[in-house]
Amino acid sequence: EMLRSLVGSEMCIRDSYKNYEVKGKEIFIAFNSIGTGLVLNSNKESEFEIAGNNKIFYKAKAKIVGKRISISSREVVKPMYARYAWSDVSIATLFNKEGLPASSFSTE
Repeated sequence: EMLRSLVGSEMCIRDSYKNYEVKGKEIFIAFNSIGTGLVLNSNKESEFEIAGNNKIFYKAKAKIVGKRISISSREVVKPMYARYAWSDVSIATLFNKEGLPASSFSTE
């Protein structure tokens, strides 16, 4: 069941992050509840960040791959960690097809 929470006047998907898998230079992120699918707002800068063992995070490019999100960055050759909307001034870029934004998360 999709859990929803009021954030200001906006609804969001809460506790949606499930797990992640590293494949080469990419991290694939899976979610518990995505409704009928995922949507990335490509008109805005990605709110995804990626880091290696040193935990220095860089902006990441994100793309939808099936029911998961794939993220990568030229600056990170061996990714280990990912996070989404982790700053105080984040603007949602990941939604489900019903229009609900994903809540922030970190794989740490």
